[in-house]
Amino acid sequence: MKRIYGDFAYSDAPRKGCWWDRTCDIPDRPSLQGDHRCDVAIIGGGFTGISAALQLAEAGVNVIVLEARYVGWGASGRNGGFCCLGGGMLDNAALEKRFGKEGRVAWRQTELASIRYVEELLAKYDIDVDRHSDGETQLAHRPKDFAAMQDQVAYYADSYGVEARLTPAGDLEAEGMSAGFQGAITVPIGFGLNPRKYIAGLSAAAEAAGAHIHHETPVTSITRTGSGFALATPSGRVDAARVIVGTNGYSSEDLPEWLASRYMPTQSSVIVTRPLTQSELGAQGWTSGQASYDSRHLLHYFRLMPDNRMLFGVRGGLMANKGSERRAMRRARADFNRMFPAWRDVETPYNWSGMVCIARDRMPFVGQVPDQPGIFASLCYHGNGVAMASYSGALLADLVQDKAPERMYPEAVQRPLEKFELGGFRRAIMPFAYIGFSLSDL
Repeated sequence: MKRIYGDFAYSDAPRKGCWWDRTCDIPDRPSLQGDHRCDVAIIGGGFTGISAALQLAEAGVNVIVLEARYVGWGASGRNGGFCCLGGGMLDNAALEKRFGKEGRVAWRQTELASIRYVEELLAKYDIDVDRHSDGETQLAHRPKDFAAMQDQVAYYADSYGVEARLTPAGDLEAEGMSAGFQGAITVPIGFGLNPRKYIAGLSAAAEAAGAHIHHETPVTSITRTGSGFALATPSGRVDAARVIVGTNGYSSEDLPEWLASRYMPTQSSVIVTRPLTQSELGAQGWTSGQASYDSRHLLHYFRLMPDNRMLFGVRGGLMANKGSERRAMRRARADFNRMFPAWRDVETPYNWSGMVCIARDRMPFVGQVPDQPGIFASLCYHGNGVAMASYSGALLADLVQDKAPERMYPEAVQRPLEKFELGGFRRAIMPFAYIGFSLSDL
């Protein structure tokens, strides 16, 4: 396996303080032993792979999931739990330039459909995910950002058919959102959830439908055979007619080799407080359970969870080692203290990091790997994969069966990923990009 970070990033160390791990057990599942055959082999036990496995198993397809660690070990079990709009980073003008008006509309409607898909799964399989929040709220960290939000009302109406609600700075306190912001816009789409409970429920549903899930089973190579593909693992082999790769930011440059230089993993860090008392909530003036984020390019995302723990996440980590991990957590805590000064002395006993995944053209890819008939992949959700990865897995389940997808499959996600400049050294690009983002946030 060829990965662009050191071993630390792919070890248990970055996630050992993950709050979600204390909330829900992931059942032990055996590693793959010996030789097996299946119709579809799936690499990766996160939202993409498990969603695909569920749909395939329910369609009667013999499917095996090969997970290097355990279900939800990667980003799917350590993200901030925002089931929201997103997945790509192109604005409407860029979407229309590349894909035309119909393509732009199709992508925006797919964002909506991905959230609805998660809601359908939660209802169908009765998965309790501690759901809360009526949509999402973006908070302006500068007056000019709130001025821009007033133009966004028309954008949300046009793109998603919903009425966004503006809150001036003077009214934020009454809404329980006092943290020094200059106003806010609330979009009634999406919600917060516990991602570990979600992936645990999803994987249980996939197994009940007949999917075979193996933990501690990294795939070390994919070889084309006369009847399909042979996937080698440390203790066995799977012969499959077709293969789905759903490893996102934890991908390998050579599984398959086409992936090399076509994705950019970057760090995101999260801290979680102990449960806050009512007096502490009142002292800060933050009592809202809204899933929230600010208007910075290097944004902060945060939400008061149902048990009154505050989750606070930051973007921007560029390294992955013990030292960089400590620095990232110090930075997260410093930003938290600035935003919520009344909680400066509140403990944050849980902290962890994981990798989000960025594409050169700033849009996800969902489809057959170019020039590799029979291998399919989906990745690059730009930090918003709860809904979009789940939905993309369902798309792959149709595509791998040579079916026209029942769900919307916009042109925007069909275009193959472009290569980043500098190839294996592409991480060197990111400091310059982050400096630009930081300056634009001033």
